[in-house]
Amino acid sequence: MAQTGSTAPATTAGHASAAAERSENRKPVILAVDDDPQVLRAVRRDLRSAYGDRYRVLGASSAADAFKILDSLDERGHDPALFLVDQRMPDVTGVEFLLEAVSRFPDARRVLLTAYAETDAAITAINRVRLDYYLLKPWDPPHERLFPVLDDLLSDWLATYRPAYDGIIVAGHLVSPGTHAVRDFFTRNGQPFRFLNVERDPEALTVIAAADPDAALPLVRFPDGAVLSAPTDTQLAQRLGLATTASRPHYECAIVGAGPAGLAAGVYSASEGLSTLMLDSRAPGGQAGTSSLIENYLGFPSGLSGGDLTRRATIQASRFGAEILHPVEVVSLTRDDPAKILTLADGTEISAETVLLATGVSYNRLEAPGADRFEGAGLYYGAATTESSACISQHVFIVGGANSAGQAAVHFAKYAARVTILVRAASLDASMSRYLIDEIARTPNIEVRVRTTVLSLDGDEHLERLTLHNADTGEDTEVPARFMFTFIGARPHTDWLAGVVERDEYGFVLTGSDLISNGGELPAEWSLERAPYPLETSVPGVFAAGDVRAHSVKRVASGVGEGAMAVSLIHRYRSMG
Repeated sequence: MAQTGSTAPATTAGHASAAAERSENRKPVILAVDDDPQVLRAVRRDLRSAYGDRYRVLGASSAADAFKILDSLDERGHDPALFLVDQRMPDVTGVEFLLEAVSRFPDARRVLLTAYAETDAAITAINRVRLDYYLLKPWDPPHERLFPVLDDLLSDWLATYRPAYDGIIVAGHLVSPGTHAVRDFFTRNGQPFRFLNVERDPEALTVIAAADPDAALPLVRFPDGAVLSAPTDTQLAQRLGLATTASRPHYECAIVGAGPAGLAAGVYSASEGLSTLMLDSRAPGGQAGTSSLIENYLGFPSGLSGGDLTRRATIQASRFGAEILHPVEVVSLTRDDPAKILTLADGTEISAETVLLATGVSYNRLEAPGADRFEGAGLYYGAATTESSACISQHVFIVGGANSAGQAAVHFAKYAARVTILVRAASLDASMSRYLIDEIARTPNIEVRVRTTVLSLDGDEHLERLTLHNADTGEDTEVPARFMFTFIGARPHTDWLAGVVERDEYGFVLTGSDLISNGGELPAEWSLERAPYPLETSVPGVFAAGDVRAHSVKRVASGVGEGAMAVSLIHRYRSMG
């Protein structure tokens, strides 16, 4: 008995120790590499103090040792979250190490550490390895100069990290409108899921077996075992617990649309103490939220994705107290001076002192035979990055010549065997930023076909062929195609505002001086003696910002700026009328 009693605690301790070791080994890895032992000790100490409970912090005093760690991580299937690497090492530079490291772990975040302000090295690293940040030694105090940087990078990494999966599963056909709609909903809302192709993945049969025999694809299985058949956005929102009901009947500021302009307005409105409600018919981010990489946004030299921008802004607005409802469709705006009444699709009415219209735009529909038939089944409007994995080794067509089309082409070139951009104009120069034109020219599997339009789309269950027309030669050519993404023009979401606020002939909302006629007359519905403020519509207290506004600059940064400016004007309206 004495012997048994003496060994039992040791056995229990052994199990606990083994369990703790397994738990530690499952943590994502932060790898610090520096040939200076003192610096390496300091950085590991700081990293462990801030992240040791969630990450396994490893260190290497040379690139050779670091490569051995990478080999071990690779063999064990472990995921490095971040590389923090010194630039000036005797055997291999930090950039050279990162080149090898990111080729093996492309999703890990990358930070270069140096004691010198080496601008050339930073630019080289940004171009060659998509460096996320360039950090100078010393980083004291770390809570000001180190942790905020790493917090942002690790948050970005976690947003796309997919550990061993026990979450939501979507089972459906690879190319189908229903499957695309469900996958797009989850992607736009930042909800991780795993897709199973019913034509190839045996595991999909398990999901199908758990559903009703008459269930239609796609099927969505949740972690608790519940299965939804061909669900609508509303059903998915309810199942995810997304907020779709306002907490109060009246707000000081209601924002319709949660793209860059709406999100910026939400952040500033809520942070300045206004009771703020944001409503979006789909998900925060708008058209910009689907952008694979925005490279010319101020303060992000390596670029950031539309999803990252959306996630950061949504968290920021919520932190300041803004309510965000989605998917919630606003169907009408009526005046009940001094209040405005927003009516939702379910009949709910919400009162607001001021309203900001930030509903953005959608890409124009393709006017070609077969376009309606293959929408969601090979033809997609916008980037539709949910289809990236489906495009592996395929020939992808991009229609359009503006920045969104260029960003999409560069993105899909990472997956597709070939990407062809179809442009009606004679070149990209007039409509696309130079940095994108240069990047397209550097990407070997992207070609640009100018003066070319789509005549028709054809296929059986999904898109299989395109007929293209060359305006210079007059020649029509039929080409095989399974995926096409279009970025042609834009139409505003303003039909529900007809007869309420003044719009131009294309449906964009008129604001400020655009409302004043050549004779100096104000709109008939204008009820104040003063002229409309900039960004103010023909209804006092109702403002417009971003792409939905007539004559706005169609850029993410411009939308953000107008959203912030609108809140300043809302304050002026509330104080002066």
